[in-house]
Amino acid sequence: MSAEARLKELGIALPEVPGPIGNFVPGVLHNGLLYMSGEGPLIDLQTSATGVVGRDVTVEEAYQHARLTGLAMLSSVRQILGSLDRVERLLSVHGMVNAVPDFKQHPKVMNGFSDLMVQLFGESGRHARAAVGMGSLPDGITVEVTAIFAVRP
Repeated sequence: MSAEARLKELGIALPEVPGPIGNFVPGVLHNGLLYMSGEGPLIDLQTSATGVVGRDVTVEEAYQHARLTGLAMLSSVRQILGSLDRVERLLSVHGMVNAVPDFKQHPKVMNGFSDLMVQLFGESGRHARAAVGMGSLPDGITVEVTAIFAVRP
């Protein structure tokens, strides 16, 4: 089943995403690879999920924030490619979690992003991944993710 058809089957509506603030683009397509800039957890066009995991936000809430980040990234990917059906495979994910210094559950948080990708793309959504903690993230967001996708012509 195509990714676009799977989105409909799952009843998932992708959010509208704001353009980048600064001198960069949401993603760069080069030689069949799509390098995505960092995305955060959009609640709506002007609001993102914020807080420090382990202090203000639970692991379960942060998991949902990582899923929101995945939805935002998919929206940007669709804008760049015209259709999610052009995604051949998700290759690599770098997940950053705004967490207290002694936090140890970064992978559980990032599973919110990874589970969504597998739900949508199946085996082609399984990817290499780093899940790391940060002392802060832009605008106090809980999660930021970058990714590399292999793309069909």
